[in-house]
Amino acid sequence: MNMWGVPDVFAYLAGRWRVERAVRDLASGDEGRFTGGTVFSPLPGGGLLHEESGTFTWRGVPRPAERTLRFLPGAVAGTADVRFADGRPFHDLDLTTGRHVADHPCAADLYRGEFTVQDADHWRTVWQVGGPAKDLLLVTDYERAD
Repeated sequence: MNMWGVPDVFAYLAGRWRVERAVRDLASGDEGRFTGGTVFSPLPGGGLLHEESGTFTWRGVPRPAERTLRFLPGAVAGTADVRFADGRPFHDLDLTTGRHVADHPCAADLYRGEFTVQDADHWRTVWQVGGPAKDLLLVTDYERAD
């Protein structure tokens, strides 16, 4: 897979994206799927508001799902400091090489995310979540919608 460097994460992400996410519980073998969309819109003072909404199907049961993140300007121009909606830190994001790995400790579990830019209109995240409470693999594909 070729990687595509992004000098400015905000310019790249701005707009609408179609989202497909596969979720697998590695312990039980259960699988789920999220289908929906994400909008990255400008925040006052800089950065982007990430609003994701769609349908998450787990064990055959579909339910509405949504999440909001804030992508704020990072320490280096063109990079992001990703935060939860309530302001708690989530991870950093630097796509200048087209690939970035970020860790997020959550209680006793560790989230490790790998971000890969495939081209101008496609990127992917792969989150592995491990610990006493979780053993998950989440693969999300984004395709530009506008």
